[in-house]
Amino acid sequence: MCKFDSGIIIHHDMTLEQQIQDSIKEAMKAKDTVALNATRAIKGEILLFKTSEGSNKEVTDGDILKMIQKLVKQRKEAAEQYVAAGRQELADNELAEAAVMEKYLPKQLSAEEVKVKVQEIIAETGATSIKDMGKVMGAANKALAGLSDGRTISTIVKELLSSI
Repeated sequence: MCKFDSGIIIHHDMTLEQQIQDSIKEAMKAKDTVALNATRAIKGEILLFKTSEGSNKEVTDGDILKMIQKLVKQRKEAAEQYVAAGRQELADNELAEAAVMEKYLPKQLSAEEVKVKVQEIIAETGATSIKDMGKVMGAANKALAGLSDGRTISTIVKELLSSI
């Protein structure tokens, strides 16, 4: 068990879904509206996933990590738009929620670490040109799920395949 500075406690023997449910309760008790809104948004995504058309499968921690990454990205993009519109207080709120959500994600890899992994994947797949981008991206996205965002992976794959 490790405790984060915001008071979120991560139990390694619980599923991510259980941890988020517990965090909602903790945020309610602490009257922490930022943490409450952030964790409820994640919970909402999980419920949407579970009830989506033809979805009767269990939600995995990997699925939840992808959802959290998407939500963090949305918050950061919204914050950029608020800053551009001169609404810093709204941007700060979006970034605060994103920070709460990021605590559930594994430590993100640096661009250099992603580059090393992508080079291994290129070697494993036998990719020889930019035409193999789809094959490499599929393997890279699977291998780096939750560890890096899609834009970074795509940029590095493109860069490496272009230089072959």
